[in-house]
Amino acid sequence: MGLVTLALALTVSGCALTFDATELGVPTSLAEPAPAPPQGTPFRVTKHPVFLLWGLTGAGRPNAEDVLAGQAGTGARIANLRIKVRSRWPDLLVTVLSAGLITPRSVTFEGVVVPR
Repeated sequence: MGLVTLALALTVSGCALTFDATELGVPTSLAEPAPAPPQGTPFRVTKHPVFLLWGLTGAGRPNAEDVLAGQAGTGARIANLRIKVRSRWPDLLVTVLSAGLITPRSVTFEGVVVPR
């Protein structure tokens, strides 16, 4: 029972993603004032990073800079950015079937592209 608990703890805690706003390369804000919502084009991009060895190492991590630069282009900014990291049903199924050796996640970037 102790081995199962240890494996579960490693699977849950190992898959940490860090997003640093100082390295995005695009002017970005997480929240705009509620009375004046940003005017622009909303976007939603989902990436599927994969972790190996119970989440201890990342085989493919989502690059927030590339995702946001691809949305904004030149001269635009990103407003109301939200980043959601979750495990969908297929992600959990792969994790269980591989005994935690392969741990996929779903990362969704949502926001509004505000032109200059």
